[in-house]
Amino acid sequence: MKHNIGQATTQAKAHILLFWLDFKHPGPAAAEKESSSPMKIRSLVVGYVLALTLLLFAQQHRSEPDQPGSAPAVVDLTHTLDARNPSFDANAKPLFHARTVATIDKDKYFAREICLPEHFGTHIDAPAHFIRGLWTVDQIPVERLVAPLVVIDISAKVNSNPDYQFSVEDIAAWEQENGHIPLGAVTIVRTGWNARWSSVKEYRNADEKGTMHFPGYSLDAAKFLVEGRQAIGIGIDTLSIDYGPSSDFPVHQFVLSHSTYQLENVANLIHVPVKGATVVVAPMKLGGGSGAPVRIFALVR
Repeated sequence: MKHNIGQATTQAKAHILLFWLDFKHPGPAAAEKESSSPMKIRSLVVGYVLALTLLLFAQQHRSEPDQPGSAPAVVDLTHTLDARNPSFDANAKPLFHARTVATIDKDKYFAREICLPEHFGTHIDAPAHFIRGLWTVDQIPVERLVAPLVVIDISAKVNSNPDYQFSVEDIAAWEQENGHIPLGAVTIVRTGWNARWSSVKEYRNADEKGTMHFPGYSLDAAKFLVEGRQAIGIGIDTLSIDYGPSSDFPVHQFVLSHSTYQLENVANLIHVPVKGATVVVAPMKLGGGSGAPVRIFALVR
């Protein structure tokens, strides 16, 4: 592409030079013809304009990216929010409610009134969720909502153990292959649980006693990311950062106490690379919120 554009630019410059020389210093025969033919001057001007246009076109395209895919792709890591979303608590009735308050036929516009919990669907846990006095959702600094994205895949281990806890060894294996996790990144664990999203029963995976079984973080892994890699956020594609059987939520307690936010029910992690992407975390700016629905994007080059 560069070769073709450069060739076009050189040719355009040559044409302009020839037209200019022919116009300013015509040969004897040309001069005689020009004196009797005004059309020659007009032809030269038209040719000059065409050559100049070609030059400008070539220069413009030479400054554009060489690869058509060089602009970042945007991957949505968010589940659609509706009444079918699985919830952490067992409920006979949906927790999401939407009531139509205006229609186009009647009111000339469409609008709804919605009601839902703060921690529902793809959402963010603010530090205030577990620790009194720390940031609520609206207080999380915006510069902490855009960061390098790291994805660590443990789906193979989860296949044989739904209660698997993401470990320091998993982090070490990832870093051995990919280098150290960048300081100040958001690390999201891909367990493969996303495939169960369409079934509330399979996603919650509760036993006969009501205890849920799904993977989560070990406390040691969370400590390593927060203290050793200064993570500003961690996430997972399940209902909770703590694994399903947990009743005292030690990972929540530790992570949120360090003003590190959490992302739960993350979607589509299979479509982003394990490193090199940028994550954009865009929660509803809910005043005083312990959490909120969030739209998460990955910018992938």
